[in-house]
Amino acid sequence: MTPLGTLLAAAALGYAVTAWVAVRLWRNKGRERYPAPGAGRAAHTAPVTVLKPLCGAEPGLDNCLRSLCEQDYPGGMQIVFGVQHPADPALAVLERLTRDYPRLDLTVVVDPTRHGASAKVSNLINMMRAARHDWLVLADSDVRVPPGYLAAVTAPLADPQVGIVTCPYRGVPHPGLWSLLGALFINDWFIPSVRVAALFGSRAFAFGATIALRRDALDAIGGFPAISDQLADDYRLGELTRRCGLRTVLSDVVVDTSVDERTLRQLVQHGLRWLRTIRVVRPGGYTFSAVTFSVPVAALGCVLARGTPVTLSLLTATVLLRTMLHLTARAPGPTGIAPARSWSQLWAIPLADALGFTLWCGAFVTREVQWRQGRYRVARDGSVQPIF
Repeated sequence: MTPLGTLLAAAALGYAVTAWVAVRLWRNKGRERYPAPGAGRAAHTAPVTVLKPLCGAEPGLDNCLRSLCEQDYPGGMQIVFGVQHPADPALAVLERLTRDYPRLDLTVVVDPTRHGASAKVSNLINMMRAARHDWLVLADSDVRVPPGYLAAVTAPLADPQVGIVTCPYRGVPHPGLWSLLGALFINDWFIPSVRVAALFGSRAFAFGATIALRRDALDAIGGFPAISDQLADDYRLGELTRRCGLRTVLSDVVVDTSVDERTLRQLVQHGLRWLRTIRVVRPGGYTFSAVTFSVPVAALGCVLARGTPVTLSLLTATVLLRTMLHLTARAPGPTGIAPARSWSQLWAIPLADALGFTLWCGAFVTREVQWRQGRYRVARDGSVQPIF
């Protein structure tokens, strides 16, 4: 087993080096990832409809929605909020917003009609009836955006060859261990893997944190009904537009997403849903993604090789690179949310990596996922069927 262990440890170190380089290059590009208010005024003047599907009054929802309401967008902005139940607590937050921003074009849609397995996409289908503009921006409810965000993410839509524009995001944890581990999963594993893919030219991604697209591109793929049964609705939206010959643009703007995992069970369910979805939509890539959990894989290689000097050296170097990646990957805060200092989170890295690798292995066991209050089985095409 020594050759196999050495190979695993070497592969883990190779990925750790690549991830650190990819994140470092991105950070050193010198671009303004958090545009100032008024940025992009001369770029275009197309009016935009922002679609915000909501479900419940999540922690920090008011601040997330206000960051959008305070955008200084030159072309005209309509914001459509959608809920599916008349008693949804998010409506109380929306009442305050309509009172505090009387000059904004805010529309609230309350419609329980279901159009498929995905409650979120059903919400979007219902909301589209109120959308008046041809440039659309979709953003998850727990996303907080910086000033100048809307102008920056919509600017590439002026190119008719662009299908969607999407934004990477940074996890901002609420107090507590489980939220911290969830944020580290995003910041130290998921987003660096996106940076590595982008470094090698891939644009096979789309993130619900932000997707901007034109109405004609959406119509070309059959509208939101085309993804109404998809668990990874954001990924499929990008995939379908690329099938139409349109490009995906990865924006330089980084947004914040709130991470509120109150229990270990919630964290595990969320992580398994995420990883099982990735495994279904990209089975080959998922199998080889084991190496992205660099320290656990290097440690496994060291065990298999019975702690040879070579594998111990590879493991030590991997731990060092993993630490450097954590310190580099932490993006500066754009929206007034003060993240924990990177050095203060180092103690949690072994826990986050061990849990992440365990969940990666667990994703092979079954295709069942917990999605809010329901349980579903994920099919090979990424669609889901409720389990009763």
